[in-house]
Amino acid sequence: MEEVVVIVGAGPSGLATFACLKQLNIPSIILEREDCYASLWKKRAYDRLKLHLAKQFCSLPHMPYPPNTPTFVPRAEFVEYIDSYVEKFDINPKCNRSVESAVYDDRQAKWKIEVKNLVTGEPEYYVVKFLVVATSENRKGFARDILHSSEFKSGKEYDGKKVLVVGCGNSGMEIAYDLSNHGASTSIVIRSPFHIVNKEMIWLGMNLLSYLPLWLVDSITLALARLAYGNLDKYGIHRPSGGPFELKVKLGRSPVIDVGTVAKIRKGKIKVFPEIMKIENNSIEFNNGDTQQFDALVFATGYQSTANNWLKDFDYILGKDGMPKNKFPSHWKGTNAVY
Repeated sequence: MEEVVVIVGAGPSGLATFACLKQLNIPSIILEREDCYASLWKKRAYDRLKLHLAKQFCSLPHMPYPPNTPTFVPRAEFVEYIDSYVEKFDINPKCNRSVESAVYDDRQAKWKIEVKNLVTGEPEYYVVKFLVVATSENRKGFARDILHSSEFKSGKEYDGKKVLVVGCGNSGMEIAYDLSNHGASTSIVIRSPFHIVNKEMIWLGMNLLSYLPLWLVDSITLALARLAYGNLDKYGIHRPSGGPFELKVKLGRSPVIDVGTVAKIRKGKIKVFPEIMKIENNSIEFNNGDTQQFDALVFATGYQSTANNWLKDFDYILGKDGMPKNKFPSHWKGTNAVY
């Protein structure tokens, strides 16, 4: 079977790529390992999740949100929006397809892709000029005998339990907040400096970037953050040296958008611990010498790339860990027509 473009992954990025190509009359096909599109949003997102950016900054191409959509879109409404997007652009991903290998043929200047149909077990083959990897840099959860954030739905079942959240990104901070709200004795591991802002600061900053230089927008955002949160060093939260938008542009590192977690940390309702040194049964030893016991651990430490498992001869673009060698935002460039 021959197409012009194969898109691997039917998440929002893959769906948006298909829609944009369709607008240009470029035929493409989406291959998705799961049994549905947007599986992360439909199956693995926690109940209280909302988009952390205002809707005008995270709509998909060629289709704005309906006028009555909340500024910060809840998970359920985002899934409805995705469903409408798929219907509008008549997107029909080939689901239950596992990409086994993708090899670039220099002689033909085309990608040869082998796919396994997970329903029938039969192989399928595609030959295309362009390959788009839309599985994100986070595809597979770490294999550990603990709860991963993708399995976390709500803090209801942890009422009265002592829970440690490992990871202080947006997911980790919001999960800690949800656990505390539902009566869990909640702690969180914070290892590295990061910026704390709220949704309104990000909304303002992203609008100001259209008119002001980045350094000035960062200065305004940091001034607002200091007014709102003060100095959080004594709570174990440290700011990095670069500004929030500078770090996003240069390193791809996003600020943490506070949903109320900081207030709980200030009040002692959520405890902060440094890096973990050892895990033994229910006992956790931290690098400050403290040892605590927990009933449950939630690892919000991200995912592990699997692109290097099927993208053959990947050394020119990926490291051995499956992550791009080049720095953000040039980490995926069109060498050999892979994006």
